[in-house]
Amino acid sequence: MAASAKLGIVAPQGDLLERLRTLARELSAGELPNFIGELEAVKATAWARLAAPASTSLEHDELLDVATAAERLCVSSDYLYRHSREYPFTRRQGRKLLFSALGIDKHISQKRS
Repeated sequence: MAASAKLGIVAPQGDLLERLRTLARELSAGELPNFIGELEAVKATAWARLAAPASTSLEHDELLDVATAAERLCVSSDYLYRHSREYPFTRRQGRKLLFSALGIDKHISQKRS
């Protein structure tokens, strides 16, 4: 059984790996360096995807001010100032206290379950 079949790699027009093997056999010697370069670029892209952190998400995080964060957490601003160190999603920028929107959402979902 071919490696492509084991991996489940099939192009819409046929077996992709077999087409690449055919190209490797049939290209002229002058065309081979460009072909190898293209293969290396594809390989580098695949390695980069494997090396990327698995938790990368397409979600966009934003930093919320105390009033907005307190409203989302259903607590007072005063309470949030006093207990901000208890929340792992707290961020400081100088003297300014900010809160990760995604962190708040995760905290809320964990409290519910």
